[in-house]
Amino acid sequence: MTRTDSTGARSPQPADGPPPSLQVSGLAYAYPDGHQALFGVDLTVRRGERVALLGPNGAGKTTLVLHLNGILTAGAGSVSVAGLPLEPRNVAEIRRRVGIVFQDPDDQLFMPTVREDVAFGPATAGLRGEELASRVRHALEQVGMEEHADRPPHHLSFGQRRRVAVATVLAMRPEILVLDEPSSNLDPASRRELADILSTLDVTVLMVTHDLPYALQLCPRSVVLSGGVIAADGGTQQLLCDEGLMARHRLELPFGFDPGSVTVPGR
Repeated sequence: MTRTDSTGARSPQPADGPPPSLQVSGLAYAYPDGHQALFGVDLTVRRGERVALLGPNGAGKTTLVLHLNGILTAGAGSVSVAGLPLEPRNVAEIRRRVGIVFQDPDDQLFMPTVREDVAFGPATAGLRGEELASRVRHALEQVGMEEHADRPPHHLSFGQRRRVAVATVLAMRPEILVLDEPSSNLDPASRRELADILSTLDVTVLMVTHDLPYALQLCPRSVVLSGGVIAADGGTQQLLCDEGLMARHRLELPFGFDPGSVTVPGR
């Protein structure tokens, strides 16, 4: 199996070993009002990859994400997670494996304390006692929020709440961490702290973002979705330096930001 980058070069994908974290094949979807949002999307994400999903508003990014754990059901094509096809008998397990962190953490946090929010998912899945407590402690340690376990989430800063929202997903030990605009509304220090956390996680990451410098910082690979199709798939720095590609798909860098001058940290 191969994938094509923005230059047309083809990069081999291993034929053996574990299945990819995500395999989307020929995915098409039209909403009940007739609006066609996806037109045959093909996307493979290997285990441990960090991939940014870029594109203008209305490109189909949210529609694609909602297919990854069965919130929407494909009109055509298929989705599989870690080799499990997305079909009714696998939906519960796939929803455990695909953890979505919403753009607004207040959509995700609803319990009286941080600890209870992080415990909610594993407890619902049947964990109890020390196993549950250990799972919660580890998830909070991963995001640097263990000291806030007994605080009400609404007493935390926005950046802290976003980190707790990430912890609620990590506590489920997902195969894929899907992040919806993770840097939005964060001050510069919180933005950097979250990037430091995300760069250390041993999990496959699919990051939906309009923050192109953040994509460059965190994701070696980017996929541009535009008009319901994959318009480009390749190295993030290479794609962001392609002025024609950027203009065609309404992607804009911050004023004065030159992606070609950035030394991307080793991954």
